[in-house]
Amino acid sequence: MTNSGPSQIGVTVDAKPHAYDPVTNPELFEGVLGRRLIAFIIDLIVLAVPLIVASIGIFIFGLITLGLGWALYWLLSPASVIWALFYYGYTLGSSASATLGMRAMDLEMRTWYGGPMYFLLGAVHAVVFWVTVSVLTPFILLIGLFNGRKRLLHDMLVGTVLINNPARAAALRPRSTR
Repeated sequence: MTNSGPSQIGVTVDAKPHAYDPVTNPELFEGVLGRRLIAFIIDLIVLAVPLIVASIGIFIFGLITLGLGWALYWLLSPASVIWALFYYGYTLGSSASATLGMRAMDLEMRTWYGGPMYFLLGAVHAVVFWVTVSVLTPFILLIGLFNGRKRLLHDMLVGTVLINNPARAAALRPRSTR
């Protein structure tokens, strides 16, 4: 028996198009990379402050206990990881889909198909970011310069896109399309 056409295997895959097109909506991506860097610095400060306070508390406790309390310093490393995962998961999974730094910079993160972020995806995004930065150093940032959606390597791996929030995008939209 000859097979003259393509055969069906019973599985259909509907590929969803990207929800955010830089050609039709350039205002969503205008200035995102620079403001993303500032948002990252704000988020680092937010993450560091509780850890610094905990370090000072452990130091004072160590003085009071004649050095025995300093053994608690080993808890700072796992606590920092848990705090970062909770922070990114909770803030990205909120209704704003943005960390505190992103909110300050009028940015929000969405899935590539346009859906809002959720806790697990926010935490995974943070893990993939730190792993790729650890392995590839800042080279992951160069990718954002060469694609229209300004996505970085970890955004592509996780399936997210960072855009201007609706208020900022509306302000940047050309007057003829308002």
